[in-house]
Amino acid sequence: PGPGPGPEARPAVSLQQLKQQRDKLRQYQKRISLNMERERALARQLLKEGKKEKALLLLKKKRYQEQLLDRTDNQISNLERMVQDIEFTQIEMKVIEGLKIGNECLNKMHQVMSIEEVERIIGETQDAVEYQRQIDELLAGSLTEEDEDAILEELNIITQEQLELPEVPSEPLPTEVAEPTPIKNRPKPELVAAS
Repeated sequence: PGPGPGPEARPAVSLQQLKQQRDKLRQYQKRISLNMERERALARQLLKEGKKEKALLLLKKKRYQEQLLDRTDNQISNLERMVQDIEFTQIEMKVIEGLKIGNECLNKMHQVMSIEEVERIIGETQDAVEYQRQIDELLAGSLTEEDEDAILEELNIITQEQLELPEVPSEPLPTEVAEPTPIKNRPKPELVAAS
């Protein structure tokens, strides 16, 4: 024998059969309702004609059909509840299947990258960052002692240039003695200490 329908095909067929039964019950209800209306109208006609016994018999038949309608309402409600339960179960199955696929993907990813691998990569990254920090520190303080001495010497030269006095004029001084003007105490420029 060939392969039968898969597990998903069977619930779909059952669901279709339930829906068909529900629809047939609804059609049956319509047929009974039409019959009841006709028999009620016929019972009126019989009463007008004085045929009370036949009218009573038709009304008993109508009453029985009303009870049938009540029972078919219950059966339709049960069928609809079953249809809804099956449809919801199918949705749940799809969700579970999705979770299963997701778990398989996660497991494959975890096989590719274990916790030890992640720890190793993080450790290597931290080592690389520390190594770069050490290189940065070396470059920032890479001046030798000779460089430091040359920098201090250049600082002293610049400071001396600022302190040099103006040149003395070569012309003779006037012979008149001018009244001495009080000399203001000028602050002496301070030398900047080299650090």
